[in-house]
Parts: sequence; C-alpha cells; structure tokens
Amino acid sequence: VQLQAFGGGLVQAGGSRRLACADSGRAFYLIDMGWFRQAPGKEREFVATVSYNGGRTNYADSVKGRFTISRDSAKNTVYLQMNSLKPEDTAVYYCAADPRLQFGRRSEDYTYWGQGTQVTVSS
Repeated sequence: VQLQAFGGGLVQAGGSRRLACADSGRAFYLIDMGWFRQAPGKEREFVATVSYNGGRTNYADSVKGRFTISRDSAKNTVYLQMNSLKPEDTAVYYCAADPRLQFGRRSEDYTYWGQGTQVTVSS
C-alpha cells in the first residue's frame, strides 16, 4: 500500500473541494480507507471512513452532512467531497488505509498513511 493524497488548496468559506487519495498497491479492494485531519496546534482527528467494498461509511459529527467519502476500486482511489466548508475545516488532511478491516475512527486503527494535503478555508 502506497498512498498519495492530493486536491488541497485555498477555498472560501461556503465553497467546496474534493480530495483524492490514490493507492499504488494491488490490494485496494481489501482495505478500509479513512480520512483524518490535523489543524495547527491540535491533535489529528478522524474525519471519515469507508469500508473495503464501499458499503459502509462513518463520519465525524463535525463534518456529517457536509462531507462525503467514496471510493473507486477501478482507479484505486478514495475521495473526500467537502461542501459548505468552514474556516474551522482548515487543516492538513491525511488519507489512511487499514488492511485489518476494523472500520475504525482512531489513528491507531490505520497502518498506512499518505503524506497529507493542506486545505485552507478563508472567511
């Protein structure tokens, strides 16, 4: 599993952004995928997760109804569609992979991590 996240940038409050995370490995269909974020001076926090087959999703309360996680197994890619962005969504966003299929919300549930992509929401 090798993850590369991209799609970050500067966006105005109320706007949208889609992040993507590509896995260059050959077992993408066997792993749960998640997104986390870390704002300056804060701990990394859970954002969303999607099960290996895309059948289940789970979201942090702070993004529920605004963010959507999805995956495309043909492209070995997981997406995070972010709508109605707020300044408090500003953070470095990380994708992560869990081959143990725990469908977890904790950082320690995930084995592999991408390099992070910065999202900045201006007010």
